[in-house]
Amino acid sequence: MRIVIAGAGSIGCFTGGLLAAAGHQVTLLGRPRILGEIAEHGLTCTDFSGMTQMIEADRLTLATDPTCLADAEVVIVTVKSRATAEMTALIAAHAPAQAPVISWQNGMDNGTSLRAGLVGRDVRAGMVPFNVVPSGAGCFHRATSGDIVIETGAGDLAKALNAPDLSVTESARIEAVQWGKLVVNLNNALNALSGLTILEQLSDRAWRRLMADQAAEAIRVLKAAGIEAQPTTPLPVWMMPFVLRLPTALFSRIAAQMLTIDPTARTSMAYDLAEQRPTEIDSLQGEIIALGAQYGCETPVCVRVAELINRASQEGVVQPQYSPKQIWG
Repeated sequence: MRIVIAGAGSIGCFTGGLLAAAGHQVTLLGRPRILGEIAEHGLTCTDFSGMTQMIEADRLTLATDPTCLADAEVVIVTVKSRATAEMTALIAAHAPAQAPVISWQNGMDNGTSLRAGLVGRDVRAGMVPFNVVPSGAGCFHRATSGDIVIETGAGDLAKALNAPDLSVTESARIEAVQWGKLVVNLNNALNALSGLTILEQLSDRAWRRLMADQAAEAIRVLKAAGIEAQPTTPLPVWMMPFVLRLPTALFSRIAAQMLTIDPTARTSMAYDLAEQRPTEIDSLQGEIIALGAQYGCETPVCVRVAELINRASQEGVVQPQYSPKQIWG
């Protein structure tokens, strides 16, 4: 298929690279800095398992001009949430009306935003469970495990998008899947505040207790709102706080059966702060804070974490090093 990755950052370059390696005609629509690296060095996709896939630059179309959307048979949106409205307008102006548009973004509102601006088109929400770390020179490294899920729709898009080292499935309950991922993704901000790798953070029971408090807070809000959250791992969402609070040895044994994490991995928000980019805190903790206010549930952990992330962003702190006690205030 002719696939346009609309907003080719870390997730977009990694998934686009694997789709190109599988034989699709992939266009990366992105910024000159990232595309320039790929033009010079090619695109290399690696991951925690030792997978390495090198895609020569001439096997890709590298574009900064949104008119490239005109050739798309499928558009995969991978921009940050704050850029969704702008990308929606570009897709409406340039992409064929029959081309499905799939959101592979964080947050709950991107699918809705895309549908509002692309009325009558096949627009599908999606969930990408893993994080991708840019390593420079056109290299993107998948640091955690998990399979992509997209919303069920006409045709068999998931099967068409399946590729070696890139598993895609469909779900008729995509909103529940997205809420389940959001509960897990609340740790993006905690990891960014910690100065630690994800593995170091998970190996520290004090950090896990704070993660558990935050997850429990979110689960209470979702319960009050009558919202279902489907887990991205075999562990039910409501059990997350309990498992996180277990002694480290027991937690490690359970976690190892459900999730693989590269020892060097950090969350995307940690990289946003490091590179002084706007964060997606409003699409993560912000969602729980707003929902809590709507249903009369206090959300002190999410409020505190959001305040600290916003402060670090405003003050240009590239690597905060808070302790769990400091975050709790």
